[in-house]
Amino acid sequence: MSETKQCMKLKLTNRKPSIFGSKIGGLGYLPHEMDVPTNKQGNQLRLLAQINCAEVDMDNFPKQGLLQFWILNDSLSGLDFDDNTNQNGFRIVYHPFIDETVTELELTFKVFGNPFDDESVFPVKGEFAVEMVKSEESADGYNDEDSPLSGHKIGGFPLLTKYDPRGKSDYHDFLLLQLDSDFESCFGEDGKYQFRENIMWGDAGTGFFFINREALKLLDFSDVLYHWDCT
Repeated sequence: MSETKQCMKLKLTNRKPSIFGSKIGGLGYLPHEMDVPTNKQGNQLRLLAQINCAEVDMDNFPKQGLLQFWILNDSLSGLDFDDNTNQNGFRIVYHPFIDETVTELELTFKVFGNPFDDESVFPVKGEFAVEMVKSEESADGYNDEDSPLSGHKIGGFPLLTKYDPRGKSDYHDFLLLQLDSDFESCFGEDGKYQFRENIMWGDAGTGFFFINREALKLLDFSDVLYHWDCT
């Protein structure tokens, strides 16, 4: 019998997200005294995803606060191929408490330009509120692109189409976030073919963040493994 794991499936919506809610892209919540995270060169990171932990019904996951995933908007999306845990081009930030006196206008004034802002390299093409559904996954079809392992989620089994960036180590044993490429093609009302990207990692790839389950219990996000690859 195949191993099963619980997970939270994330669905993108067209609803405008709150600065305090779960979202993909857009402005990230920051307390009054905190600035946007930067890399060592002083370039600001951009919000990839923000999770309101109160919406996540999973064992060992924080029950309150906001968990954020920030990445650099360069051609590698902040990934260090020599050290996937190097939080220079990416940053995991946990806010245990939410100060609801923070405003969207205040956050807007904290964002400054980067050398890469004029290039369409950031994976998220917009800002999307997120709805969550609790689910369970089986390990069957582990490397099958058409399997239910695809999509956006917390927990469960990662959709790894090339190799496992964790190698033979079992330390980073919890899928903190999987963010899949999300796009659609259709014919518009004018009969013309349209292609819309919501999320695009390279050539329709997938992004992953892994953490040790015991570190997650302790709310220690200092050692997270970040990786993305293409199909």
